[in-house]
Amino acid sequence: MRSRVSPWNPWIAENRYFDGFRARIQQNRYNAPPSVAPGTSRQEHFEAMELIDIGCNLTHDTFDADREQVLADARQAGVVQLIVTGASEDGSRMALELARRHPGVLYATAGVHPHHAADYTAETDALLRELAAHDEVVAVGETGLDYFRDFSPRDAQRAAFARQLRIGADTGLPLFLHLRDAHDDFHAMLSEHRAALSEVVVHCFTGSREEMLQYIELGCHIGITGWICDERRGTHMKDYLAEIPAERLMIETDAPYLKPRNLRPRVKSHRNEPRFLPWIAGTLAAVRDEHPERLAAQTTANARRFFRIAAP
Repeated sequence: MRSRVSPWNPWIAENRYFDGFRARIQQNRYNAPPSVAPGTSRQEHFEAMELIDIGCNLTHDTFDADREQVLADARQAGVVQLIVTGASEDGSRMALELARRHPGVLYATAGVHPHHAADYTAETDALLRELAAHDEVVAVGETGLDYFRDFSPRDAQRAAFARQLRIGADTGLPLFLHLRDAHDDFHAMLSEHRAALSEVVVHCFTGSREEMLQYIELGCHIGITGWICDERRGTHMKDYLAEIPAERLMIETDAPYLKPRNLRPRVKSHRNEPRFLPWIAGTLAAVRDEHPERLAAQTTANARRFFRIAAP
């Protein structure tokens, strides 16, 4: 078994940015939450907490050689349930297959990422609707707009996004959405369909405060990844993450992408894994001026309510 990752380390490290936190740490006010049992260390207590990774690309070929070990490591780290992202026809099929092999622990989404939007056909639409009928599929997506890379023409992205929004409306399933450098079009399309949709999460949110507030105004949830652990591009988010309502917040790794850059001790592999989710939780808790225990409990409850899944 590979080494555990503690959420306390980034939580304490991030606190250096806040004078109030430094004072409270010096007073030992955050040594352990009130509910810690006598004789239990804060680390042992947190290891008993439950986390849910709402976005993990577990079908990615980098996991082919050790997928079961990755899941075992995640469970050892307190990640008790995962939503496996479907981002293409084949990926959505594979996500459902994985979820069937791990009932109650893995669930799947079914969708086509904007990178693959040019391949979206009537047959694709029919397949996604078929997959959405399975109990293990708990959301439509990953779908949305990505104008950063433009791997598919923008008109094809908008067309595929609109069709998947209609699938969400027709099935009543939550939407798992991707947005990058496309706020104006994305917000306009989502606003047009929002009244017909159930729950919506803007996953791996990396935009501005103003954009975030607009999605909250639309009743969306916000998914936070290890992007906030990247000093090169995630620092701006630390100024507004505390403004996300607690009941709209969820956490994710987006593995194998976005491995936390502030991870200590360093891990040689560039691959992100769901076992690193506690590190993201600890960083986020520090930035939001929260205790990690409360953030873990809240985000886990939010994920179960959003995806309509029960505890394992």
